[in-house]
Amino acid sequence: MKKIIRKTLTLLSVYYAYMVEYRAELLLWVLAGSLPIILMGVWIQAAQGGRFGLTSVDFARYFLTVFVVRQITVVWVIWEFEKEVVEGKLSPKLLQPLDPVWHHVAAHLSERVARIPFAILLIGLFFVLYPQAFWLPSLGQLFLFTLAVILAFILRFVIQYTFAVLAFWTERASALENFWFLFFLFLSGMIAPLNVFPEDIRNIVLFTPFPYLIDFPASLLVGLPVDVVQGFLCMIGWIMVFLGANRLLWRAGLKRYSGMGA
Repeated sequence: MKKIIRKTLTLLSVYYAYMVEYRAELLLWVLAGSLPIILMGVWIQAAQGGRFGLTSVDFARYFLTVFVVRQITVVWVIWEFEKEVVEGKLSPKLLQPLDPVWHHVAAHLSERVARIPFAILLIGLFFVLYPQAFWLPSLGQLFLFTLAVILAFILRFVIQYTFAVLAFWTERASALENFWFLFFLFLSGMIAPLNVFPEDIRNIVLFTPFPYLIDFPASLLVGLPVDVVQGFLCMIGWIMVFLGANRLLWRAGLKRYSGMGA
């Protein structure tokens, strides 16, 4: 057990050092995830009409939380894995006594830690400019949010890594991610909270994985009404579905892999 912990810490420290080398780019990556802040201004103005059941402060807190969730759950494994397969860089990793996915997991976790200072700085600036939106969530809300956002990252990673494994069959697996992102953009809660959706549409969307990637954890922290039990069960269920599909595709893909760029 100690050996596993030591190897894990070593792997994380190596990728953290690698990420810190690109601290300037990290700031740009954080700013690239600021779309929710831009949309917040639009919804604050719309809320003044009083037709959505949410106040301008509710929208401000929601989209700030969406920004935080996006900083924690952003995933890029499909582009890295696709490059490894196409260029043959996956071959040496297959010779190591470690599943290649853990390299990507370590890179993502280390990048989260490296971007925290920039995200905190932007959050602090937000509250300076919009102090009426400041609030202190309860311990229960913080606990549920933390659990939900961890599961949201796992779900997002597993979904994208499942798409990435399709690189064994096509050199443009990332095109599938781009197509998926269109649905993710509108149904995850990034553009608008699910509470403003028509009820019939919302009931259908709740059976897809999209709302649990952003809207569910964000609503838990802000205090918007959600079905907590159903939300966590759906997250775990979708994780198991994509994880099972991933393992099946991985085994089949390895039989086809020939190290094209090697």
